[in-house]
Amino acid sequence: MELQERLKEVWSKIDAAERDAGRPARSVQLVAVSKTFDADTIRLAIEAGQRTFGENRVQESQGKWPELKAETPGIELHLIGPLQSNKAAEAVALFDVIETIDREKIARAIAEEMKRQGKVLRLYVQVNTGLEPQKAGIAPSDTADFVNFCRGELGLTIEGLMCIPPADENPGPHFALLAKLAEKCGVKKLSMGMSGDYEIAIAFGATSVRVGSAIFGAR
Repeated sequence: MELQERLKEVWSKIDAAERDAGRPARSVQLVAVSKTFDADTIRLAIEAGQRTFGENRVQESQGKWPELKAETPGIELHLIGPLQSNKAAEAVALFDVIETIDREKIARAIAEEMKRQGKVLRLYVQVNTGLEPQKAGIAPSDTADFVNFCRGELGLTIEGLMCIPPADENPGPHFALLAKLAEKCGVKKLSMGMSGDYEIAIAFGATSVRVGSAIFGAR
């Protein structure tokens, strides 16, 4: 199957999952995860109408996205991988959304850079719902306090929460936990669900899903 056909199939499944969940059509945003793929491959998705993309690494993104964004107005680029504070300036300059705020040092660096560059990004807090030691994200029990810190002390607008459930577990309880935390924190957006479980995530209230291999193929 060609990339554009795979993209169309993913959108069809999103549409069906929205209907099954009783949600409005096209209320879920599709973030096409283009990490490791080159500009020419990404252009195929852009030509098919896709405008929202996700990348894991700042340095890799700098090699392809400035040109792609210049070519096509309306591109929205999400950082969905861990961010180091020494890359904050580059991240704020290039990305429109950062989904991986998970500690005070990063939150401060992003706040300082947005002020310095005169740019306002949309921000998500990443939650480590499975408490996996090798995975980024703040503990569920600390999430509300951290969101309040970002808002109160740093003046950041936290739009939503993001999670990546453990690969070997049923994702449903993790998605349910994130939705509960979002309600507690008073945030409206839930970034959850990837190629293997995005339909389940939509049933649990995802407002955006991050889909890579189902669109671009194996890495």
